[in-house]
Amino acid sequence: MITDLVNEAACGGARLEAAVQTLGLSVRTFQRWQTQDDGADRRRGPKTTPSNKLTAAERKKVLATANAPEFRDLSPKQIVPRLADRGDYIASESTFYRVLRDEDQLAHRESSRPATSRRPREHVATGPCQVWSWDITYLKSPILGQFFYLYLILDVWSRKIVAAKVYAEESNEHAAQLFRQACSRLGLDPDGLVLHSDNGGPMKGATMLATLQKLGVVASFSRPRVSDDNPYSEALFRTLKYRPGFPSQPFASVENAQRWVDGFAAWYNTEHLHSAIRFVTPDDRHFGREAAILAQRRRVYEQARQRTPDRWAQNTRNWEPVAAVYLNPETRREQPPLRVAA
Repeated sequence: MITDLVNEAACGGARLEAAVQTLGLSVRTFQRWQTQDDGADRRRGPKTTPSNKLTAAERKKVLATANAPEFRDLSPKQIVPRLADRGDYIASESTFYRVLRDEDQLAHRESSRPATSRRPREHVATGPCQVWSWDITYLKSPILGQFFYLYLILDVWSRKIVAAKVYAEESNEHAAQLFRQACSRLGLDPDGLVLHSDNGGPMKGATMLATLQKLGVVASFSRPRVSDDNPYSEALFRTLKYRPGFPSQPFASVENAQRWVDGFAAWYNTEHLHSAIRFVTPDDRHFGREAAILAQRRRVYEQARQRTPDRWAQNTRNWEPVAAVYLNPETRREQPPLRVAA
């Protein structure tokens, strides 16, 4: 019966090794059965209980020791020598491992379990000043090994740089001050605004978190060491540092760095045609001018198609405004993966 079942599984596409292991056999045993005329199972197995088998009390003591507060964070290779230093021997390392495996405890126990992090919650922006993303990047200073720090806040929906400030050090007080200044400059009540960042010290500092809580801002954070959870800020920093005008030499001072950043922000917001928002500038999108611009482009393309229809497919280029922008989108089969560009 076993031979028939394994052969049926193999014919159905299952691997022979996986099929026989499911039944507790080895491939060699199964092959030997097939060469026998009667196909009988001639395995004998142990007829007596091993004389050195642990008693129930001994197994219980092994488990109690491994799960004791002083040992539950240690592996058997650490437990057994420590017991020997006390003049105590309970079982060998391999016995500890075997008993723990039998009890399904051969894994991290109690506080030694690695911390797990869940994917950040999805946030959807359908207009300006709904979801902001911010981060800090290094700028070279004249002193080797020391840096200036660029704090930059970006509107996820419009891609507009709403604040960019260079400081000589990292500080959550600087971050809180910059966020308040950005809201004041835009005349914005930030109640309900989502502010996303990574897990750095300035992002989670007491002053910054207290400021966000007082203003009613929803704080959102990336998973530790996962840069893809904050893609908009990362993409913007890449655009900044790969600009043709980005200095090849260190910035002479904080003021010098700030002047360059101000020029970059002005170019990015007012001149840069952003590929992810139908090639309009962030300012045009942020302040509601994109609809007229895209409508004009649509008319130009339609007129060009009418002049030479044989050169065009059925539809012209898509110049419809991007309605919604997703930060850390949930997996959707009907929606293609989010493309981030800067």
